[in-house]
Amino acid sequence: MAPREVGERAGTFVNTLYITHPTALLHEMGEGHPERPDRLRAIERILEGEAFQTLQRERAPLASRESILRVHPEPYIAALEVAAPTTGYAELDGDTTMCPKTLEAATLAAGAACLAVDEAIAGRVDNVFVAMRPPGHHAERATAMGFCFYNSAAIAARHAQAVHGLDRVAIIDFDVHHGNGTQDIFWSDPTVMYCSTHQMPLYPGTGAVSERGEFDNIVNAPLRAGDGGEQFRAAMNDRILPRLEAFGPDLVIVSAGFDAHRRDPLANINLVEEDFGWATAKLMEIADRRAKGRLVSLLEGGYDLEGLSRSVGAHVRRLMGA
Repeated sequence: MAPREVGERAGTFVNTLYITHPTALLHEMGEGHPERPDRLRAIERILEGEAFQTLQRERAPLASRESILRVHPEPYIAALEVAAPTTGYAELDGDTTMCPKTLEAATLAAGAACLAVDEAIAGRVDNVFVAMRPPGHHAERATAMGFCFYNSAAIAARHAQAVHGLDRVAIIDFDVHHGNGTQDIFWSDPTVMYCSTHQMPLYPGTGAVSERGEFDNIVNAPLRAGDGGEQFRAAMNDRILPRLEAFGPDLVIVSAGFDAHRRDPLANINLVEEDFGWATAKLMEIADRRAKGRLVSLLEGGYDLEGLSRSVGAHVRRLMGA
């Protein structure tokens, strides 16, 4: 697939793949938990609309153990397997709980991320949106936290390098919470750039501008409570997009959290769905110029169902070239 010129996608058909799996609906963390199956149901409803009928659709496969081991050590994986309950719930921390289907869902989420990379690099599709849960960007090498167990974005990046021979991968994270896990995993790796906008101070307490990585490969652009689209776009334009362009990735991975929406109950950033659409377009332009158009988007947060579904709709419409 030949690279497109900037702006060539606008108003043209783009071949976008949507990956999910019904097992993601079976992962539960208890009554009243914000990371709940209804999140995926809301996304499914919006993507059943007429505007999304040309989406290709595939079910997520299970990730191989080899692909997970590129990020998470064997003792950590084994500890999760031991902790997984056969009935009821097993609490790992105050926010993060396992049910009998959690580990299967997390393994499918990682498998979906790897399949997305395969399809994008092979050129069978232009880009991919993966709607799976649990999310992943808080999962460190050997720590589950923040609703997350396996770091799917990190697993996807390592899969692209190990299986497809890509040299440089960029992960851009616009979830309202900083992706401490992804930062931790790639802190000392010059071949992977991690860029994040997020509210600060806020959970998990990381993501200061001064956190730059051993090779200046970490780019944090924190926002303050009450900031909105103007500040978000400035952070992207002034800090993240120039660094991403200069890095010249072979693949762009998006940790697509939509909890910076003004309706979301877990934070205080006032984005609207058009802001997510704008960011998507900007990342697609850089992917077109630098990465042969290859872009993979992975669902992270977003806990108000209306804000989430509208934002995903704007994100996927832009991926499709609308």
